[in-house]
Amino acid sequence: MAITLKEVDAVVVGMGWTGAILARELTKAGLQVVGLERGQDRVPGEDFILPAVRDELRYSQRLELMMDNSTDTLTFRNRPSEQALPVRRIGAFLPGEGVGGSGIHWGGLHWRFLPADFRIRSAIAERYGAKAIPDDMTIQDWPVSFDEIEPYYDRFDKLCGVSGQAGNLRGVRIEGGNIFEGPRGDHYPNKPLVASSAGLMFASAAKNLGYHPFPMPISINSAPYVNREGITLGACEYCGFCNRTACEANAKASPNVTIMPALRLEPKFELRTRAWVSKLNYDKAAKKVVGVTYTDLRTGDEYEQPAGIVVLASYVFGNVQHLLLAGIGEPYDHATGKGVVGRNYAYQFEAGAQAFFADKHMNSYMGSAANGMCIDDFNGENFDHAGLGFFGGGYFSCNTPSAPPIGGRMLPHGTPLWGSEWKRATAKWYNHACRFGTEGSVYANRDNYLDLDPTYKDALGRPLIRLTYNGTDNDHKMSRYLLGKLERIVKAMSPTHYQMEPRPKNFTIVPYQSTHNTGGTVMGADPKASVVNRYLQAWDAHNLFVEGASVFPQQHGYNPTGTVGALAYWSAQAITTQYLKSPGPLVHA
Repeated sequence: MAITLKEVDAVVVGMGWTGAILARELTKAGLQVVGLERGQDRVPGEDFILPAVRDELRYSQRLELMMDNSTDTLTFRNRPSEQALPVRRIGAFLPGEGVGGSGIHWGGLHWRFLPADFRIRSAIAERYGAKAIPDDMTIQDWPVSFDEIEPYYDRFDKLCGVSGQAGNLRGVRIEGGNIFEGPRGDHYPNKPLVASSAGLMFASAAKNLGYHPFPMPISINSAPYVNREGITLGACEYCGFCNRTACEANAKASPNVTIMPALRLEPKFELRTRAWVSKLNYDKAAKKVVGVTYTDLRTGDEYEQPAGIVVLASYVFGNVQHLLLAGIGEPYDHATGKGVVGRNYAYQFEAGAQAFFADKHMNSYMGSAANGMCIDDFNGENFDHAGLGFFGGGYFSCNTPSAPPIGGRMLPHGTPLWGSEWKRATAKWYNHACRFGTEGSVYANRDNYLDLDPTYKDALGRPLIRLTYNGTDNDHKMSRYLLGKLERIVKAMSPTHYQMEPRPKNFTIVPYQSTHNTGGTVMGADPKASVVNRYLQAWDAHNLFVEGASVFPQQHGYNPTGTVGALAYWSAQAITTQYLKSPGPLVHA
């Protein structure tokens, strides 16, 4: 039998980016907050120090910071007609586990969605006609606008100390920045990181072709920086150990570096780690979540934690699983197209290229996740889609983001995987190659969704989340178009050899692609087509707020974290200034 604990003002499930932001803002408002994290605690000054942090085998290959598939996973299939099977070793995406979540091991790429992205269905209908949108494309407008969210983008920028170059400052276009971005209220907190030689070559070739290159915005500080919590962040050392690990210099923003030091000193906050939440305790008649049930993974004891407010801030799959198990919101039914929980799952449609330059030295070992250059000319509605047969787009990038010994060797296709020829090719090309990427959108489709698996269960005996996903015709046409434009730039750089890397026909769960999973608990203005309202408050439980990328109605052509952080501050503002004064629905259907 579960042990019932003393009620608190708020409980936060998951202590990644959104959980940390909500916990911090709620304690500032005077609430007593408990943060529950399934994984272990992670303290930068204890867990991520030299020399141990520079361990490619431990972090990049053995995935120490990622979700433990021996206790929890998901099942996967490409089509509703197929049998889904458990993912025994995560590969395509890498959800984090422990305090900080995926915010520890991310690369730090920090974007804002375009103004048109927030009203994408309306924008497409106005420009091309409503009938141009395919019947199976279930995209929808966000219930908030870019202008409403922009101040909260700015707050998150200044928490992280983002390095970049503004391209649109209060409506004034600035050459050298991203001229396609929405109007910013302020400059980036830090100047851009030093560009790589490959990035500069890419920028020159792109500009000569009439495009608009700019430095990649990133939550890695180019100089020491004091953030809005009064916490000092370090400067990038260009060591190359960014992705899949933490930052030894505290230059890469993470919840552990930017917020947790303040929360740990806050008497109104209590952190409980190794606390696996198994259930949201839902009073359907009252339309309220009265608390959560969790298991202490150290002892096996089960607890009920009553709370006045529940913030669901786990990863995308966890958010959807919690709502389905609790019976909050109508589950999505693929056969009828009705229901909302699990609907509009989307991913990121990435494809790229590699180029090799026998006469140019690129120092592949040094760098960061984003000392490259980008163009945004083919993102969203930045270009005319008439007659192309698809909607959506993405940004292009070129970088040498470090090439660690095990996983960082770029070699021409056809090179043997071992032996003397492999050694010669590695020596020849190691410092003479660079990568290109297209970060493509995925516009929601009726056939891509999340639900509960009828067969497989997690270590607590709960049904696993089942992912049904495949690339659509729209996705593939969009990606091939982007690759065609990218190839022009690559050719203009005059490489010795290059190779384009299109997406395979069917999505595979095995090789890593991105951790950019979105949807399943989407936000909207209509309860019949969304799970949460514009403030991320559940339509069916007024004291439940669902945070993170699971609320995205579709995935646009950018990395999601910048928008995730902005929405967390937007939601926290609504809770502390509106909900606490008058608990109840903040939006009436």
